[in-house]
Amino acid sequence: MRGGGAPGRRSAGTVTRPQEAVERALELSRTDDCVVIAEETTTANLRWAGNTLTTNGVTRSNRLTVVALRGTAGGVAAGVVSRTAVAADDVEDVVRAAEAVAEGNEPADDAAPLVTGAAPDARWDDDPAETGVGVFADVAPALGEAFAAADAAGRRLYGFANHQVTSTFLGSSAGLRLRHDQPTGLLELNAKDGRGGSAWAGVGTRDFTDVDVPGVAADLARRLEWGARRVELPAGRYETILPPSAVADLMIYLYWSAGAQDAHDGRTVFSAPGGGTRVGEKLASLPVRLSSDPAAPGLECAPFVIAHASGREQSVFDNGLALSATDWIADGTLTALTQTRRSAERTGLPLTPGIDNLIMTGPSSGGGASLDDMVARTERGLLLTCLWYIREVDPQRLLLTGLTRDGVYLVENGEVVGAVNNFRFNESPVDLLSRIGEVGATAPTLPREWSDYFTRTAMPALRVGDFHMSTVSQAT
Repeated sequence: MRGGGAPGRRSAGTVTRPQEAVERALELSRTDDCVVIAEETTTANLRWAGNTLTTNGVTRSNRLTVVALRGTAGGVAAGVVSRTAVAADDVEDVVRAAEAVAEGNEPADDAAPLVTGAAPDARWDDDPAETGVGVFADVAPALGEAFAAADAAGRRLYGFANHQVTSTFLGSSAGLRLRHDQPTGLLELNAKDGRGGSAWAGVGTRDFTDVDVPGVAADLARRLEWGARRVELPAGRYETILPPSAVADLMIYLYWSAGAQDAHDGRTVFSAPGGGTRVGEKLASLPVRLSSDPAAPGLECAPFVIAHASGREQSVFDNGLALSATDWIADGTLTALTQTRRSAERTGLPLTPGIDNLIMTGPSSGGGASLDDMVARTERGLLLTCLWYIREVDPQRLLLTGLTRDGVYLVENGEVVGAVNNFRFNESPVDLLSRIGEVGATAPTLPREWSDYFTRTAMPALRVGDFHMSTVSQAT
């Protein structure tokens, strides 16, 4: 079934909107089937340093991805070409380039029939969504007040706010016409004092109406005060309270590593001894839940697959496949791994494609302790701020290494008594699940390490026994 241009469409030389690029690319396609993804993105940003706003601006960009599919005696060959800054007269070049790639490729291992049956999006013809500096209308004045307060107290604030809105239009020769508008915002604030102390906080948001700048700044001021006393500690294993941001960084890496095909092939920590996967195995000491839901309030994301390339965990053939709420871990047990339609056939597991958000909850999903409550119940341990420079050491164990950053605090008898030196850690987020001693309240949070790639998370603080601080770090 070929998707042609709709009546009244502009000629190729005047295509200016992403949905027009989709229609034009499908009209120009000469292969057996075709999938086209057109995106338009606007980005607004604010930056500040030393208690002063420094820059702001708005940028606009676009990307066009064409998937050309050619039937062969052995299956279907795919050619994928993705380009940015595509003007009206460039659409045909992208189509022909994708067709040339398909002509030279062998049949695709992930080939499957194109997705059909989804009703066309009623907003298909509407203009792309966009953002502008007006999104910071409440944030900028609040920052000004925070700068004044910090200046009076001898502190300096640094950071940035970024808001991006991407409209994605997905069309195919099988009749799909789907659209998704994705707002993605974040604010990162770093506070420094005259003693060399540094504290960080980050917030993820859709529109900045829920960003509490005074609250974030006050929390940073409190952390800098904790650092008035310095304590040197050796490397070792410590009871450790991980705040939601640090938990997000670890759980996102676990999620990215949870591919069903790799697990089935014996390549990862989720591979079962003797073959198959560990789906159905108890991983966590407490009945925690790790899940994704495209409709999660405040964390909404695309409700269908958007795949610009094929890999072991996604397939261009699955573009447009509907997504629904999925439990990856339920009651502490591994219940699903990310995969494509083809890998689901191979593994015999239910089809569970990846989703662009991640949520972790504990036994009391409606409540849970605050971070302060968890500190108050700690006899002796460490309280972290965030993790960074996270790298994989051993995929078979999912052993990760990285550094602490912007504040590690010693807790004794329920109180923070000072800041300690930074550490390099060696931990597996999978093994860590088995040592959870307490799960705090779940709240939206921003990962520090992965904020460029994955912002839509809600996580609790975790109390973990014997968290491995492998060496003392000289990083400051």
